[in-house]
Parts: sequence; C-alpha cells; structure tokens
Amino acid sequence: MAKKTAADEGAIPEDIAALSFEAAMAELEEIVQRLEGGQVDLEASIEMYSRGALLKRHCEGKLRTASEKVEKIVADASGQATGVEPADIE
Repeated sequence: MAKKTAADEGAIPEDIAALSFEAAMAELEEIVQRLEGGQVDLEASIEMYSRGALLKRHCEGKLRTASEKVEKIVADASGQATGVEPADIE
C-alpha cells in the first residue's frame, strides 16, 4: 500500500503555508522548468509534481483571499462615490 502524503490528505504543509504568494510562485516556476527539462528521474519527478500541486493550491488560496478583499467603488449618475460593494472578479 502506498504511503499517504500531505497532498493526499488535502493539507498544505507548514513550509508551503508560510510562503508568500511570490515565493510560492517562484518555486512552482522552478519545478515546472526542471520537470520540462526532463533531466529528473521518475521518483524525483513524482515528488516534485506533488510539491508543485501543493504550491499551486497555496497560490490559488492566496489569490482567492485577495480577491475577496477587493471592493469596487460604486458611483451615482453624477460620478459621486456612493459606497463600495464586493468586486465581481470572476
């Protein structure tokens, strides 16, 4: 039976959770480049792919959190700001 990993259980490891969006993206880009280069053995490729999937989920979560905080300014017909409402980003 295969050993379960954090990716299998849906948990993002602490070392990834502590990364900023930019740091996680940089690591993910490095993984993609190494995998596309084809110079990584199968076992390392599987580990890198799993870590890349976790990094991707972490980045998506960071983006989702940021988009929930974005608000758009609502203006009336004369151009005066009348308030804010959640932005419809999707």
